[in-house]
Amino acid sequence: MKPIAVFTGLLLAATAAYLALWLSGQIKGNFPLLLLLATVVTGLYWLAEKLYFLPRRRKQAQELVEQWQARRHALEAQGITPEEGDINQVATRAMRQPWWLDWTAGLFPVIAVVFVLRSFAYEPFRIPSGSMIPTLLVGDLILVDKFTYGLRMPVWNTKLTEGRAPERGEVMVFRYPPNPRMDYIKRVIGLPGDVVSYQNKRLSINGQAISTVPQPDYFDQDSMRHAKRWEETLGGRSYDVLTIPQMPAMVMAADNFPYRDHCEYSIEGVTCRVPEGHYFVMGDNRDNSLDSRVWGFVPEANVVGRAVVVWMNFSDLSRIGKIR
Repeated sequence: MKPIAVFTGLLLAATAAYLALWLSGQIKGNFPLLLLLATVVTGLYWLAEKLYFLPRRRKQAQELVEQWQARRHALEAQGITPEEGDINQVATRAMRQPWWLDWTAGLFPVIAVVFVLRSFAYEPFRIPSGSMIPTLLVGDLILVDKFTYGLRMPVWNTKLTEGRAPERGEVMVFRYPPNPRMDYIKRVIGLPGDVVSYQNKRLSINGQAISTVPQPDYFDQDSMRHAKRWEETLGGRSYDVLTIPQMPAMVMAADNFPYRDHCEYSIEGVTCRVPEGHYFVMGDNRDNSLDSRVWGFVPEANVVGRAVVVWMNFSDLSRIGKIR
């Protein structure tokens, strides 16, 4: 077997082992990095196929055709009728792509399209927890707009285009500040320079109380309990939030996060001044969300994109639609 075929086999085996360990939970996978590497590696094989291997196979096929024709002419010159054979089949076999190119160069166009769409257009996410109930439920499959806030280089998250800044009331996906390898989703509440106050479960920004209108109670089927439901309007966007009267307003066990001195905690809640280049985010399920009240502010460099639509929920198709 050719050395390059052996190398490709080992490379594919290593990739399969990595995926198996990841899916079994034995290691923490890094899908953006894996996709980037897959794009680069298959792209190199694709270039080698176009520039070297394919011309080489064409040359070999042409030589086989010429050899067959020369043999036929030689036999006919001797008065011998050659046996009929299908030279096209021989040429086709010579042109056939070997397995190790089929599994690399052959996959490059598909992997490249996925890489571009996921990195610079829309990235799919699955909602794993109930911190954004009732806006987003566990199992919702959403699409995240990767360009509105500016295009970013995959893996490094370096900004390529400016875009616009996140706005109050938008649902944002970001890298979790305590562990940037994890993606979180919350609602943008405070912008740089804002003073955000959440006292006695009522929100105010820069001293102005946010409009809150009571709605019928919400019954959470997972926890089997009722919660108070409110329509909140922030940044011209209206959405529903939940509170649980039995739970205290104070923030329990806040972390020692950067700029913690910008926050004041009391039995009634918390008030924070958002530092420059950062955002204050909260979950819509206010009493069941670990958010900026606990682990701090989201740096601008951690922003991933804007959640725009629920494209599927296999348990409830009525969930499909635009995210408020």
